[in-house]
Amino acid sequence: MTTETPKSLGQAIDEIINTLQGLETPSRLTAIRTACEHLGIPYGGVAETPASQAEGVGDSTSPNVSLGPPPQQRILVDIRSLKEQKAPSNSSEMACIVAYYLQYAVPDSEKKTEVSKDEMEKYFLQADFPIPKRPEQVLVDAKAAGYFESAGRGSYKLNAVGHNLVVHALPRSGKPVNRLVSRQIARRKTSKKATKKTARSK
Repeated sequence: MTTETPKSLGQAIDEIINTLQGLETPSRLTAIRTACEHLGIPYGGVAETPASQAEGVGDSTSPNVSLGPPPQQRILVDIRSLKEQKAPSNSSEMACIVAYYLQYAVPDSEKKTEVSKDEMEKYFLQADFPIPKRPEQVLVDAKAAGYFESAGRGSYKLNAVGHNLVVHALPRSGKPVNRLVSRQIARRKTSKKATKKTARSK
């Protein structure tokens, strides 16, 4: 009987990517979510880096010790989880959630402070939120509601009113807030501030 050689982490990742490439984005998200549920992995949760792999830390008896900013290997909250937590009631509120998500909850290399119609269509779809018949009107209406400032050429930037809406006013229904999602985003914002402070002190 031939024993199959276990795949390395890199081989497993390559196989997953190759499999998902043949699917549309909504189907990819469904496949990932189903696989996580089957394996008992929190979808949108945090993947901790073992303490033995942390640079400069060799104490394997203290696996919960965390030094400095969260490792880049962390899996960040996804837009659908954030949407479900905040429960937007209209497209303007969802636009604020998308802008907030891109500013704070994605990897640094993907962060944006300005959004346009393209981001609305892409992330409304990923979040499973209804796309309006006129997507180009979403940010126009959100600006008129006082949540955005114009950044020129069809781009908009979330202002303090929009930020406070996402952080403090949603969900409006009074449902319990998903603290895991909030803590993940808060950690990202706190770590970024700490990094900037350290850079200025040098």
